[in-house]
Amino acid sequence: MATEPDKTPDAEGAGEQAKETAPAPVIVIKKIIDDGHGGAHGGAWKIALADMMTAMMAFFLLMWLLGASNEDQRKSIADYFRPTSQSLIAIGQLAGSNGPFGGRSIIDPDGFPFAAKQTGLLERLTPRSEGGPNPNTEPGKENENPYSEEQNGKLTEEQRKEIAAQQEQANFDKLEKELEQKLSQNKKLQDMKDQVSVTRDKQGLRIEIIDKADFAMFPSGSNSMQGKAAQLMAEISASLAEMPNKIAIRGHTDSVPFQDKGGRNNWTLSADRAEATRALLQKSGIPESRFARIEGVADTDPFNPKDPFDPRNRRMSITVLYQDQD
Repeated sequence: MATEPDKTPDAEGAGEQAKETAPAPVIVIKKIIDDGHGGAHGGAWKIALADMMTAMMAFFLLMWLLGASNEDQRKSIADYFRPTSQSLIAIGQLAGSNGPFGGRSIIDPDGFPFAAKQTGLLERLTPRSEGGPNPNTEPGKENENPYSEEQNGKLTEEQRKEIAAQQEQANFDKLEKELEQKLSQNKKLQDMKDQVSVTRDKQGLRIEIIDKADFAMFPSGSNSMQGKAAQLMAEISASLAEMPNKIAIRGHTDSVPFQDKGGRNNWTLSADRAEATRALLQKSGIPESRFARIEGVADTDPFNPKDPFDPRNRRMSITVLYQDQD
């Protein structure tokens, strides 16, 4: 009779030890990621949006340029980009159309029958002042007529006036800003900035220096301008010296009766003060030929009509006249 081999304790221990040292099974996890819309489009929508915004910006810029230019200027721009039929023929012959480019490149500058030349809006909107250099010409040709047919084409008298008016308004804006800056930066004149008024009227740009209760440009009954007012006039003169426009000066007084036994009154006092202002401006650099008129109007044009004795009615008006008002 066969018998099973004896299972000794040593054999059983070896089997259990073999089970403990066997490697654990490896578990592999496979993840499937769905790309969704990102796989199809990615960041392409950003590029499309940027292109659309660029196109919209260019469109609105074009609309602004069309609105800011007149019909004659738009025609000049169109003519600049529209070559004539003769130019097209000449370009074709010279730029390599006879045979395989005729040994020349289509972009060779020597292949074009005309040189590049600026004939855009900047030339037409920058008129020169009388007697001054022409900013639109090449060095050495400053004295040529800025409105010549070769440079800008023919301009009507109305267009010339419009361009001159635009330039004059730009000069007035610059003058107003410069005066404001000088009053803010000069510590000696900072407390007078409320006494300086700059306005536009039908005659031009009017600068008024106005008295107040605790300060006056002139002593009572005198035409001798006092210290700070004289400094202010010197600053105004420096700004006016760069402009070609003529100047009108008007003196004003309040309604306080003039106490003088020599026959003087507010009329003569206002005129004397206007002349003293003119003399000070001329001394500071304004040529005598630029003064159009000097006048004194006494108390007939008050700053405060409700109070004829208001010290603000005493003032000096300096008007930079429009050139068509000269």
